[in-house]
Amino acid sequence: MSAPVPSQQPSPVRFFNAAFAYRSSAAIKAAVELDLFTAIGEEGESGTTSAEIAARLGAAERGIRILCDFLTVDGFLTKTNARYILTQDSAVFLDRRSPAYMGSILGFLHSSHVRAHYETLTDAVRKGGTAVSADGVLEPHHPAWVDFARAMAPMMALPAVRIAEILGAANGEPWKVLDIAAGHGTFGITIARQNPQAEIFAVDWPNVLALAQENARAAGVDGRYRTLPGSAFDVDFGATFDVALLTNFLHHFDVASCETLLRKIHSALKPGGRVATLEFVPNDDRVTPQLPAQFSLTMLASTPAGDAYTFAEYDRMFRAAGFASSEIQPLPPTPQSLILSRK
Repeated sequence: MSAPVPSQQPSPVRFFNAAFAYRSSAAIKAAVELDLFTAIGEEGESGTTSAEIAARLGAAERGIRILCDFLTVDGFLTKTNARYILTQDSAVFLDRRSPAYMGSILGFLHSSHVRAHYETLTDAVRKGGTAVSADGVLEPHHPAWVDFARAMAPMMALPAVRIAEILGAANGEPWKVLDIAAGHGTFGITIARQNPQAEIFAVDWPNVLALAQENARAAGVDGRYRTLPGSAFDVDFGATFDVALLTNFLHHFDVASCETLLRKIHSALKPGGRVATLEFVPNDDRVTPQLPAQFSLTMLASTPAGDAYTFAEYDRMFRAAGFASSEIQPLPPTPQSLILSRK
């Protein structure tokens, strides 16, 4: 009797695509540098041909055709009757005219100091933390942190609006807001724009805060935007804050360090004060959803002891720091979640 035929034959495609994944990164980088997505997007739903795109961008038709075909296979474009059209995701995130444009992030993600963490990943796995020296680019005053803050701002615009809405910023209560690791300042600035009685106190390195202040001036809220330069672990926060923003920060540290910072934040809040924590939060199985689950590898490669923590782990940290309760709320279409904790 012959063996049963498997319903699906083994295939090397997944391995080949993973091993050659830098090809997709290079294709996206080239398209963004050419401003190809914007050129296609401006043609609307009727789409455009490779010859028309090439003429517009001053590039070879053969090159544009091959790049567009590859991006179609990768799911960034559709192709009908030799005409290319943006997918919905590409229209929102890769067309430069979109307020949610994310092409600026590539400069940071493809930088040599970021790629270095993955070139030493084998050593990081053996060590249990980054194998890249803490010298140089990881120093607090390195310009890379400003580059990072500037690059991440577009990606954070949507979650910043959602967090302000969930907190009820538009109700106009006289808030004193502590924005920890403020970076580009988008989260605090968004609250200040929605709430004319909110006063923002931003914590970060001095060179990064200069960018946040620049953004606050552009948003017209600089009169209510204060800065507390230095490490969040060392700066004196003071007290009497109504809200603390803790966005994309806890994942850099081990549990003990997180709890140390959370106890400090707890002391800085009024009774009933709230902390809004934005993070990549995987399910308890740690393999779903895809992007939050994958984020643990980023922390392994780039930090000594950071991780993508589950909500159960965050809940334990906040309770250990003295907080009464925490609840989690996904923020679609972003891959991140908001954790709201109350003193």
